[in-house]
Amino acid sequence: METGIFVSSVYCGLLFRYQTVLPLDMSLVIQSSLYASTLMLANTGMGMYQRSQTWGEPELLLRILASLLLGTLFMGLMFYSFPPIAIGRGVFGYALLSSFMGVTILRMLFYSLIDRKVLNRRVVVLGAGRNARKIIELERNAAQNIDVIGCIASDYHPILVPEEKLIRPRVPLYEYVLNEQIDEIVIAPDDRRKGLPVDEILDCRMYGFEVIDLLTFFEREAGFIRVDSLYPSWLVYSDGFRMGFVRISTKRIFDITVSLMLLFVTWPIMLLTMIAIKLESRFKGPIFYYQTRVGLSWRLFNVIKFRSMRLDAEAAGGPKMAREDDDRITLVGKFIRKFRIDELPQLFNVLKGDMSFVGPRPERPEFVEQYAEAVPYYSERLRVKPGITGWAQLCYSYGDNERDALQKLQYDLYYVKNYSLFFDLIIILQTIEVVLWSKGAR
Repeated sequence: METGIFVSSVYCGLLFRYQTVLPLDMSLVIQSSLYASTLMLANTGMGMYQRSQTWGEPELLLRILASLLLGTLFMGLMFYSFPPIAIGRGVFGYALLSSFMGVTILRMLFYSLIDRKVLNRRVVVLGAGRNARKIIELERNAAQNIDVIGCIASDYHPILVPEEKLIRPRVPLYEYVLNEQIDEIVIAPDDRRKGLPVDEILDCRMYGFEVIDLLTFFEREAGFIRVDSLYPSWLVYSDGFRMGFVRISTKRIFDITVSLMLLFVTWPIMLLTMIAIKLESRFKGPIFYYQTRVGLSWRLFNVIKFRSMRLDAEAAGGPKMAREDDDRITLVGKFIRKFRIDELPQLFNVLKGDMSFVGPRPERPEFVEQYAEAVPYYSERLRVKPGITGWAQLCYSYGDNERDALQKLQYDLYYVKNYSLFFDLIIILQTIEVVLWSKGAR
């Protein structure tokens, strides 16, 4: 169906450009076929035809746009090299617009009408204890694209999964996964030292079946790295954690560009906020609030925010995190916190280089020291610059204790491991939704 959309888009481009019905000829057939083939290859490169797709609408739109951009660059080179096959700029622009609208509508209809269980990855879990139970809970409690066919218990581990999820194959493991059309085997014993059917697992791997460990499975399906199952060697040997010169440079350019664009758009809002803070405090007290935070590699810096609390907010008891219905917050502060306006001055921190636009939340030194002692691997989130928004801020609500710090750390580690410019764009798009609907504000 998408091939049909791409083929017809060129003709639609001619129709919109010249406002008249044109006859089909061989040159138009060649141009349409070339256009469709190029965009189909670009879609394939963007993963649009993978069986497993867990994208939300923002990421889907970004992938479509990225595919069209990639196809445009490739076709531009071809048109430059072979002018006789070139499509006019006006026609080409209308064709791209038709393609974008057609593919977007088709994908939305497909995902709303298709029974998505048909596309689910069929999974068998080796283990039936605590880890296997968490996989089943993940399948039940989230909109996942997995179908846990069952769990295979061993003689050395307790059984903690429901009876209906237990399977006892009477044939070798590779025969079972072949007969049941299993897509993936997840290795999830509670204790690896008590024995695994290594020979059977190796047989499955050699027959071409996907074998994956528990940490990688949760990373892919849930978007976080489970700290309670994390061990140093997994961090050492796993993919990711690449922050070379090129990535650091492109991220810095991206930060500066986005920050300048936002400052250009939001300066009237910032000006009105400054006036409102001054009027509410009867021209007493500062407009901005400076607070020491921990940045990259434990370096301290002063984060800049609009003042949203009373001047004596921490006069008694020292540093405290914001709570629900905190009585220290002013009337103006409640409004600007709700819509994240209080964080706009942090754009200057980004321009200065203390922060990135996307990254882990910058915390105060008192809390960082406390969590670093109590929460394993907490210091690893300081391997990148903190951000105004981030993956943890989107996926987990505001936290004010060690349990929340642990949960958010799992998302922060996922971001540090899987950082890319594309990932940053996804986070920014989803942040817009959070701001508009005031999710998680305190």
